[in-house]
Amino acid sequence: MKTILKILFIIFLLWMVIGAYLLNIEHPKAQIVMGLGVLFMSFILMPLFIYHRYKDGKYKKYIINNDKDKKKAED
Repeated sequence: MKTILKILFIIFLLWMVIGAYLLNIEHPKAQIVMGLGVLFMSFILMPLFIYHRYKDGKYKKYIINNDKDKKKAED
């Protein structure tokens, strides 16, 4: 999964660089290329990255546990 994320990141990054180049030379399809790059990066790469990052439950140490806070407030 980590390798797939790296490959997709490089592909989408190159896609955005090509889109920026096309915008610079004022190509008629430049905005479409750039827009698709942003769309793919936000709706394909970002969810895959979030899933990969948090699938093992590593985020649990960052969640505020309200039960502990309520017990501390009652004491």
